[in-house]
Amino acid sequence: MRANWGQSCPEQGKPRKDEVQMAKNKRQKGLSFFNSRVTSIISIALVLFLLGLVFLMALLGNHLSDYVKENMTFSVMLKDNLSNADIKRVQENLKALPFIRSTQYISKEQAAKEMKEELGEDPEQFLGFNPFSASIEAKLHPKYANADSLQVIERQLRSYTSVSDVLYRKDMMQMVNDNMTRAGIILLVLAMMLTAISFVLISNTIRLLIYSKRFLIHTMQLVGATAGFIRRPFIRYNLISGIVASIVAIFMLIGTLYYLQGQIANFTDLLDTGVLLMVFGAVFLLGILLSVAATAFAVNRFLRMEVDKMYYI
Repeated sequence: MRANWGQSCPEQGKPRKDEVQMAKNKRQKGLSFFNSRVTSIISIALVLFLLGLVFLMALLGNHLSDYVKENMTFSVMLKDNLSNADIKRVQENLKALPFIRSTQYISKEQAAKEMKEELGEDPEQFLGFNPFSASIEAKLHPKYANADSLQVIERQLRSYTSVSDVLYRKDMMQMVNDNMTRAGIILLVLAMMLTAISFVLISNTIRLLIYSKRFLIHTMQLVGATAGFIRRPFIRYNLISGIVASIVAIFMLIGTLYYLQGQIANFTDLLDTGVLLMVFGAVFLLGILLSVAATAFAVNRFLRMEVDKMYYI
């Protein structure tokens, strides 16, 4: 009897098959939950990264426009009979003007030397005299570097008795303004399209996560739970995912900027701490807002769904 009883009973300390299966199912469920959350975070992070790039291009494009405008110069040509005191007075008057950012005096000798270095020949040797005039190279503040302002500035400078001519590249300044306006419109449209696409993608990703809970949502409705009470845990869960995805997207943007810094000369001149903080803040807030809005949209879909339709989706 003792031998038969020992053979029929399970060994002490050895788990039963149903316990092993339950533990295995629990591990698989936990792994599936982890994988779905990681997939959701990566999907949201990639979308936010693309949006961040568009915002960064828009803000850096505006900064680049100002950088180009403030480094474009126009030459105020001076008359030949001016003394050093007169030249200094003219330069001081130009510096005092509100639209002038900086000035640099270029003498006749310096102008001839620069032309000699550029052409490889000395104009004085075959002309017998220095054909260049002394000038003051002036740079404008970016907001004045447009066609309308330049016409007013040109008329004002030509009225000076010490000035013989005012030279600048009208076509280049107009081209810069036109191109930046066109680029701004394109980036605005692209940002709006990406925002709409981002909402759809994030909404679909979150809806897949909530899909397995659709019957639980219906059961909670049957016992009298309000829509806000049902939405709250889903919003809290995906809010954390949105925050993590935003942080991942910000680090991706930092890595991209670090790469561009090594590939593009003078790229650091375009970077501004305020601009970067603005972009990172926008990405962080969008990650939260899009995740919360998409979660509420996805949960509401199942809240309004009839029971029969839950079996066909």
